[in-house]
Amino acid sequence: MQISEDGQLYIGGCSTTQLAQTYGTPLFVYDEDLLRANIQAFHKAFQQFDVDYSVAYASKAFCTKAIIQLVQEEGCALDVVSGGELYTALAAGMKPEHIHFHGNNKTRDELEYAVEQSIGTVVVDNFDELILLNNIAKAKAKAVRILLRISPGVEAHTHEYIATGQQDSKFGFDLESGQAHDAIVRLTELPHLQCIGLHAHIGSQIFDSRGFMEAVSRLGKLFDEAQRLGLDFPVMNLGGGFGIRYTDEDHPIPIVDMIRDTVQAVIQHFAEKGRPCPEIWVEPGRAIVGPAGATLYTVGSRKQISGIRNYVSVDGGMVDNPRLALYGARYEALLANRANDTDDGIWSVAGKSCESGDMLIWDIPLPHPQPNDILCVLSTGAYNYSMASHYNRIPHPAVVFVRDGKARKVVRRETWEDVTRFDCDCDDEPVSLAAVSASVNDEV
Repeated sequence: MQISEDGQLYIGGCSTTQLAQTYGTPLFVYDEDLLRANIQAFHKAFQQFDVDYSVAYASKAFCTKAIIQLVQEEGCALDVVSGGELYTALAAGMKPEHIHFHGNNKTRDELEYAVEQSIGTVVVDNFDELILLNNIAKAKAKAVRILLRISPGVEAHTHEYIATGQQDSKFGFDLESGQAHDAIVRLTELPHLQCIGLHAHIGSQIFDSRGFMEAVSRLGKLFDEAQRLGLDFPVMNLGGGFGIRYTDEDHPIPIVDMIRDTVQAVIQHFAEKGRPCPEIWVEPGRAIVGPAGATLYTVGSRKQISGIRNYVSVDGGMVDNPRLALYGARYEALLANRANDTDDGIWSVAGKSCESGDMLIWDIPLPHPQPNDILCVLSTGAYNYSMASHYNRIPHPAVVFVRDGKARKVVRRETWEDVTRFDCDCDDEPVSLAAVSASVNDEV
């Protein structure tokens, strides 16, 4: 990211004002070189050690064909959490054996699809899924590789809505109550499932390695327990959650330090037991795409309330970035066409939706905004496009990747017509539900 002498912001060698003029706003812009560098930072961190490892991109952070193709080029596996993400991955050409399927409530259709496609690993979340997946595997005459997702009781420093590793969580087999032990024992009764290891995810926006090290300790004891039961698990998956900087208040430690501390903890535990170190898997999402993404908006109306607050509205908002509304996320921003101008006031950035809570940023310094200025909100690469909605029937933005002064569109902008494409006319012939039920019963 650079600023020219005349105050124009450039990303990937491309003028953001020209990007806005060419593709319209709101517009998600990804720096492709930074995407690739963020992935390589994980590879380099692991390559300090003589261990087998896998970096799987957590596609829920941002899932499109283009990003999946990019992470595969950079030597990543892929983590999906729904049938839609799995379909996208396969359509993008991701090798099925490199896909991991997560989720606390995978449907029968999703699991059958995953088994039919021979994906690499299903991360099993609960007892109901264990039984269902074993039955599906039996019916399809396949052996399915799985990981057991464990809720290890580790509470990383994160927002309560995105904490996932504590005991009171919808995710995983609880460690402290004995569910995890019972799940391992149950494996001996499920011959169509091949358990290759344990998985834990302790939260998001984690800024130090202590939570991961504690998770290693607790998972390590389960590995010991499994061995006593005659089960050999070759994989320890420690999930994701690696934090990034959104504002000056965020202080994540470098990825190389986070991985070093975590890997050393794994090596030490298994060395003390006289056993080889398992393959170590991680699942970064935000850490790869978050810092590499920015959103461009066009400034519209303004409202100044003397002694209260100054509002500046843009042509997007919670429909393309609901994170402030969901959990108080904070961002930094600048006027991309006037980046050298001096900040002369405090402004709150409002979205265009008919909702009082549609705010992007509260109280940031900006040069006095003018209509048609281009506002660039930084670090919006994760959980923004992926959580976009059609509230107020606002179409989804376009997405571009930029590199070496060139831009390529990877998601086209939706139109108003696109928003209505699944609507049915009210004069369509009604269907008798009683007749449908009778037909279903006859088939059964």
